[in-house]
Amino acid sequence: MKAVLLTGHGGLEKLEYREDIPTPSPAPGEVLIKVGAAGVNNTDIWTREGAYGTEIDSEATSGWRRGKPMEFPRIQGMDIAGRIAEVGEGVPRSRIGERVLVDFVLRSGEGDEGLVEADLVGSERDGGFAEYVAVPATNAVAVESPLSDEELATFPTAYLTAEHMLNRASVAEDETIFVTGASGGVGSALLQLARLRGARVIALVGAGKENKAYELGAESVVTRGTPDLPAAVAKAADGHPVDVVADVVGGEVFLDLLRILRPLGRYVTAGAIAGPLVRLDLRTVYLKHLQLIGSTVGTRAEFIELVRYIESGKIKPLLANTYPLSEIRRAQEDFLRKDFFGKLVIIP
Repeated sequence: MKAVLLTGHGGLEKLEYREDIPTPSPAPGEVLIKVGAAGVNNTDIWTREGAYGTEIDSEATSGWRRGKPMEFPRIQGMDIAGRIAEVGEGVPRSRIGERVLVDFVLRSGEGDEGLVEADLVGSERDGGFAEYVAVPATNAVAVESPLSDEELATFPTAYLTAEHMLNRASVAEDETIFVTGASGGVGSALLQLARLRGARVIALVGAGKENKAYELGAESVVTRGTPDLPAAVAKAADGHPVDVVADVVGGEVFLDLLRILRPLGRYVTAGAIAGPLVRLDLRTVYLKHLQLIGSTVGTRAEFIELVRYIESGKIKPLLANTYPLSEIRRAQEDFLRKDFFGKLVIIP
């Protein structure tokens, strides 16, 4: 089959397009999926680069499971939409032909505790940058939708991550939430899902992307690079205190994000595309009684809820561009340029 192998940590040269990779066979309890489309994520980039570091050495080369060496070659690709082509022992043959979205998280248990030691499809086992992928049958979730595979592949990682962030931060109706990186996959998902639960959203986006954020339901938009970010957000909030900051950016704006929060506010993070190492004034945290919350991927129940949102049309796909599998390097280059709104998707 056609597939892209990640041969080690490093640059784009570590992505090797091949047409002679054996098609996997589903083991007992697994299904084989013919991949219709697979989304591109920042996790793919950081895993390739080995950019996760360790708690001891932030500059160490490491994959998703910090300090646990990855096995190479590996087929990446977490966001998988397709149809079941074959089933392993113990899986009903009636599932053959079923349209599915892959729950890419291989959890070690239930709830948040099961996420701490979770593995990922596309990291600890082969993923969807291939014509076929084998996954546990329970991770292949049936979906009924008029959306294309390319559109469906925009949802899993970004929207599961966003929903878990909102739940971890207990975002409620009528609260005000400031979302950074709101034009990216997770950021735009945060925008839609926060509006779905009745929150007011202030979105931070790059220049030229403001109208898209308004179309998704942002009540106010702040352009990245605006001088005095806290003042700009206060003006955009129009008298409403900012209850929650949902951040996937990090970097130099981190201190400003804590200044933006009201006393007793909550800061939740699931990424750091502008830099993972930040300056923190602990006095701001303890004098304002702030909560700092970490969040990664999401629970099984949240993934099932995400599929229900898709089927009911409550959230919409933001497909920015598609690429053939053979052009995955170009897709990742375009991803890093960040001049798009939504998601990039690979078609095997």
